[in-house]
Amino acid sequence: MQSMSDYYSAVQLRADRWSALREKLVHLEREPQGRRAKAAHAEAQKLFGSLAIVERYWAFPGMAAFEHIRRQFEAGHLSEATYSVTRVNRALTTGAYRRRKIPLEQGILDEDQEEDALLPPDARALTKPYFEVMIVDDVNEHQERWLKSNMLSMRRSEDAFTYEPVVVSSLQDALIGVLFNHNIQAIIVRPGLRLESEVELAILTRYLNRAGGAEEIEDIPPEDYGPELCRLIAKVRPELDAYLVTDRSVEDIAGLDLGICRRVFYNQEDFMELHLNILRGVQARFKTPFFTALKEYSKQPTGVFHAMPISRGKSITRSHWIQDMGAFYGPNIFLAETSATSGGLDSLLEPHGPIKEAQELAARAFGAKQTFFATNGTSTCNKIVVQALVRPGDIVLVDRDCHKSHHYGMVLAGANVRYLDSYPLNEYSMYGAVPLKEIKHHLLKLKAAGKLDRVRMLLLTNCTFDGIVYNVERVMEECLAIKPDLIFLWDEAWFAFARFGPTYRPRTGMNAANNLRERLRSPEHAKAHAKQVEKLQDADEATLIKTRLIPPPNARVRVYTTQSTHKTLTSLRQGSMIHVNDQDFKGEVEASFQEAYMTHTSTSPNYQIIASLDVGRRQVELEGFEFVQRQVEAAMAMRRAISTHPLLQKYFKVLTAGDMIPEEHRESGVESYYDPEQGWTDIWNCWEKDEFVLDATRVTLAVGGTGWDGDTFKTQVLMDKYGIQINKTSRNTVLFMTNIGTTRSSVAYLIEVLVEIAKELDDRLDDASKMERLAFERRVKNLMQDLPPLPDFSHFHEAFCADPDTGEGDIRTPFFLAYDENNCDYLDLQGGIEAEMDKGREVVSASFIIPYPPGFPILVPGQVVSREILAFMRALDVNEIHGYRADLGLRVFTDEALAKQLETLATAAE
Repeated sequence: MQSMSDYYSAVQLRADRWSALREKLVHLEREPQGRRAKAAHAEAQKLFGSLAIVERYWAFPGMAAFEHIRRQFEAGHLSEATYSVTRVNRALTTGAYRRRKIPLEQGILDEDQEEDALLPPDARALTKPYFEVMIVDDVNEHQERWLKSNMLSMRRSEDAFTYEPVVVSSLQDALIGVLFNHNIQAIIVRPGLRLESEVELAILTRYLNRAGGAEEIEDIPPEDYGPELCRLIAKVRPELDAYLVTDRSVEDIAGLDLGICRRVFYNQEDFMELHLNILRGVQARFKTPFFTALKEYSKQPTGVFHAMPISRGKSITRSHWIQDMGAFYGPNIFLAETSATSGGLDSLLEPHGPIKEAQELAARAFGAKQTFFATNGTSTCNKIVVQALVRPGDIVLVDRDCHKSHHYGMVLAGANVRYLDSYPLNEYSMYGAVPLKEIKHHLLKLKAAGKLDRVRMLLLTNCTFDGIVYNVERVMEECLAIKPDLIFLWDEAWFAFARFGPTYRPRTGMNAANNLRERLRSPEHAKAHAKQVEKLQDADEATLIKTRLIPPPNARVRVYTTQSTHKTLTSLRQGSMIHVNDQDFKGEVEASFQEAYMTHTSTSPNYQIIASLDVGRRQVELEGFEFVQRQVEAAMAMRRAISTHPLLQKYFKVLTAGDMIPEEHRESGVESYYDPEQGWTDIWNCWEKDEFVLDATRVTLAVGGTGWDGDTFKTQVLMDKYGIQINKTSRNTVLFMTNIGTTRSSVAYLIEVLVEIAKELDDRLDDASKMERLAFERRVKNLMQDLPPLPDFSHFHEAFCADPDTGEGDIRTPFFLAYDENNCDYLDLQGGIEAEMDKGREVVSASFIIPYPPGFPILVPGQVVSREILAFMRALDVNEIHGYRADLGLRVFTDEALAKQLETLATAAE
């Protein structure tokens, strides 16, 4: 039996304990006597003991049924206990307990038990969705039965959902329960609850710490336990509904922060009213306005006299040659295909009906003030936001290794770009993220130059492709202390799931924006700011960079996030969202945003994508917590399995937070999320404190020890041989991204594949000649040691940079200047460029140069080519470099074109 410390998640521990218990009982039935039976009996006793601690938080099988099974075991009724445990284990695995009552006693016929695992999706869609309701009250066994029976007696056949109650007695148990039990959708907080839990188990204490632990609740008076519980649950699972039953007066309750509380019941046992409110609350999240409208439209008999022959499937059903397409996709997708915006549907460009309502529900789910759907990816979302907010000549601070759509957005907007350098990870040929001191340095430099009024936006990627996550709230508060109306665009393309993980949520743009808005309004904040202003009067830049700056109370919170919903949540490809939390949106931005949205959004958007965004939002509000929890579990299990396997350690290494984040940016001191000696680290601490943290769901594997570079390992080994698909590689790493669809079986298959690869390498090296071994060692050394340093951004040529001291450049002018081929030349990468540099010429790129990997521009139009960049380009052994033609060389500006542009710049200055 694995130690408790081997588990990151109590959910995974619970599932494995039930499975292990079934195995032990089956063994005891087959072999009831002997030394092995004695050991199995002792193990089963331990398993019952560990399960007794966690089962109190779940409605199925329930503590009464669990204790009955344990008594059967202790009384020696092995056959009955084994049968019951097997049924429980099967029901938990298949989810059958969600669809029907599971009989646990022998002799009760259960005709449906064999069908659960094979139930088709259309049959499952007809069953009522199941959830659990937590009742928090310190009651005895008789009172608990009375509470449950009263709640269950309210259920009716016409109810849209079905639920089961689970009772816990304390505030701490409730906090553990909502973080442990993903089935919980509503909480009833009664006045009898006590403060402390009787549970003392490290893995459950970790759950309690994520909800604020004991520190925040030590000094709360007993009469405030209920309201405080609602507030604390709002921090970790804001999507839930709470109902407060209290005997306090209206006046006492009115001024309290009740968090997620939907309704207060005053000293009454109105179970029907509670029941109806619970169902109404879940229905509010289950509702999908546009998906429902599209389904209804597909059922209507319609004569099609508009564009789209494929609408209603007519061009397919009448065809003799493309029937296979209709057979593959089925009829519904074509019945729901239209270019009409009437008939109960809506227009994405001017939404007034179900699309508008769907976007409002998405805003609620993701903590935004406004949300806009996009059907052609986050690349378009990025361009919309940049074009809506940035005016020609505005200065924008940009993460240099951000997605290429941002760079092109700067061209379209005519921005003056000040590129920011991320810290390099030369050992793995990748970049991290931009340190806060780097951002503050450039803001203070622009302030000293008198240009702060022109600074419009800070644009950063959160989290990066490799999983580096910013301390979003701290970045914004310190930047607002320097520039109180600065706009923030957080590219969260790969981070849509983060809203629904309690550890992850605080580091999302929308959550941080809401926290900032609340904090800036508080009197305590105003006092702290005034005190710091007095203290820092006449402070130099070095002091300001070292100090944690406090924004003024009148700072404007202006935050935008773009999200590739389709990449990390359920949506059809290219389904994305723009989330807005901008205090000045209505007065300043709304009109320009609408124009930019019109510019980049198709007049014929794909309704299937919009419907999938609507349904994806429903999913994450009702089970996003569960799915993200399982995603993290899968990634953590992968980390542990690879890190502890002796054979895999010879050729592979899972990069830890210590490998990917320099020590100066890890205030917590946490280097690894898992240590074979100590087990799992509670990552809540580092996610709360550190400047940068590592998203555990992305597992970066160093593969240089195999002698294969990342791209070869991806294509020729993983994909071609084993059918494993990945997105991202570097020179010596590959990135495995888990998602909400990743299963434990998928992780197991990956581990099996890596072990097989390691065994083959062992066999090959055993049979290798001396020269073959030397060649292998040389390849490994080349991949793991002889790595070119990653180049920083050089600078813009003076023809495109009016002030070299602050360094912001105009990339729009060189971008369009290069349209005239007479302004450009090509220089050979291997000798021609360096020869020109030796003559003293400044070689200036005429285009974006984007190698894959790393997938971001290492040169932009108007940028001077440095020797470091040249060396890096030569060392790249990738097949795909956008903007570079191997047959011609690097496209650069001629000296004549640069001289002419300098004359134009001088004339404009006069």
